[in-house]
Amino acid sequence: MTETPLVKVEDLSVQFVSRESTVRAVNGVSFELARGEVLGILGESGSGKSVTLRALMRLLPHRKTRLAGRIEIAGQDVMALDTAALARLRGPTVAMIFQEPMTALDPVFTIGDQIVEAITQHEPLTRTGARKRALELLELVQIPSAVRRLDAYPHQLSGGLRQRAMIAIALACRPALLLADEPTTALDATVQIQVLLLLRTLQQELGMGMIFVTHDLGVAVEVSHKLAVMYAGRMVESGSVHDVVRNPRHPYTEGLMHSTVHEVAKGERLTPIRGSPPNLAALPAGCSFAPRCTYAGAQCSTSYPPPQRIGSDAGYEHYTRCHYPEHVGSALA
Repeated sequence: MTETPLVKVEDLSVQFVSRESTVRAVNGVSFELARGEVLGILGESGSGKSVTLRALMRLLPHRKTRLAGRIEIAGQDVMALDTAALARLRGPTVAMIFQEPMTALDPVFTIGDQIVEAITQHEPLTRTGARKRALELLELVQIPSAVRRLDAYPHQLSGGLRQRAMIAIALACRPALLLADEPTTALDATVQIQVLLLLRTLQQELGMGMIFVTHDLGVAVEVSHKLAVMYAGRMVESGSVHDVVRNPRHPYTEGLMHSTVHEVAKGERLTPIRGSPPNLAALPAGCSFAPRCTYAGAQCSTSYPPPQRIGSDAGYEHYTRCHYPEHVGSALA
């Protein structure tokens, strides 16, 4: 009997509506995530990665956002939940680590108070019991002098410690699913590695599912089991990390490989992706990547390619949305 996926997203679309225009930020995204699995979502700024994560928790501004599609998390239809049910979902079932801890943490409350609030909101613990749990969480995320840090304010901590504190808050109610929105972007290289190793260890020890959003190929490879590449609000390629990185079958994925230092020998020039991303308020009828693509043909500008199965690796199906996948990736072989 096949296990029910922890996350199931079908044809998710997100539009931001204003008087001037309608921005199509996410367009027909579908994916599944099993319990204990890590999905890395890779793409440049503006590709729809963070919007996808926020849509899963319905954290987008209600009045200006149009959501369509289906989102199931731990068997719950997220799109059908009312405000009270959403509040119960956030924390025990799904939690999020935001990109910039200094803006996500409340500057007028101590770290301990913020963790205690997250715990007491969902569990019948006294403040003393919740504070004890908060101390255990700070120790779990390897914050030194944890007792003293409980009474520290966010501005009194370094960037790395603030990020660890945010991870502690996210883990306060033992979520089944952890969403990580570029949690290492603002950190220096040494601290970034420490936080990545910590997240990977905690995910494995606690058995959580995790969706990790990043624009950094090296980060995605470090933490993920499978990878989805996003461009212009669509997932253009997906599969196991090894298969997508070593056998890319979408021109955008290939472009990301060429434009990172991980794939270039010392002394060689990086090859940037030419052109600019499309205007999400005026997406073309065909493939959104066609104007920047080396392999584009006539049909690329008139029809958006359907998903094509390339193969499978490590139990993950490899799909791409490209009219000419056979031409892609030869330069990386």
